[in-house]
Amino acid sequence: MKRFIPLLFVVLWATGFIGARAGMPYAEPGTFLLLRFIFAFVLLACIALAFKAPWPRGRMLLGALVVGMLVHGVYLGGVFWAIDRGMPAGIAAVVVGLQPLITAIIAGVYLGEVVTARHRIGIVLGLLGVILVLLPGILADDTMASSLSVATVVVVTVATLAVTTGTVLQKRLGLGVDLRSGTAVQYLGGAIPVVLLATTETREITWNGQLVFALIWLVLVLSLGAVFLLMWLIREGSVSQVAALFYLVPAVTSLIAWALFDETLGVVQLLGMALAAVAVWLATSSGQLVKNQA
Repeated sequence: MKRFIPLLFVVLWATGFIGARAGMPYAEPGTFLLLRFIFAFVLLACIALAFKAPWPRGRMLLGALVVGMLVHGVYLGGVFWAIDRGMPAGIAAVVVGLQPLITAIIAGVYLGEVVTARHRIGIVLGLLGVILVLLPGILADDTMASSLSVATVVVVTVATLAVTTGTVLQKRLGLGVDLRSGTAVQYLGGAIPVVLLATTETREITWNGQLVFALIWLVLVLSLGAVFLLMWLIREGSVSQVAALFYLVPAVTSLIAWALFDETLGVVQLLGMALAAVAVWLATSSGQLVKNQA
């Protein structure tokens, strides 16, 4: 069963973009994320207390807070802020798509992970696949050039570096930390930059069924389900191989959007999806992604 966990993670993570699309019109980015993090923390804290899970202390506590700030707060806050300020989602996704490449470099230097030639080819092909999946939407956006700014490009770049650094730190510091309590603490850390972002907003919320559904979905499926799987995958496998899974996210997101919103899929996008799948196979089949697969 463990062999299916990476695929389940990709599918769950991809639905996050659909949930954000559903909820963002009714609350600004910082306010929306703060609501999500508060609900996720309360729910995870209750689960940790109910199961009497040990809470991280000292260096582990600080590490969980820092990882949460980077992976949840700076990454999601930065990407959402940039898109809210006019950056096309496709451009943001391409920049974020650099994450597996940067992760492989950092993991090789600081974690001593061996990045083989096969893995490097997979990483490069994966980035090309992501670009092909997103290219039709980018080319069709007539406002792309006018909506880009130095600020949004810088913020998305910083967000990408933040999630990359956070995943490497999680691998280095996360061993021995209970995933239930540790992830709860991460959301406290993630709330720090998000609170700062929310102070620049009106913090007005339009409560309706769509926003409530989006929050429930993002808290239960993403903040608990997908993030829990991500932390487990990082603990059990190579962080550079786990990062390569993100190449499949735009393809799966496009398939979900096609099924739910009747968005078109062209030959170029299908080629990109196939290329991304091959890339992830190359990047992860050279070694075990998950130990002791059953």
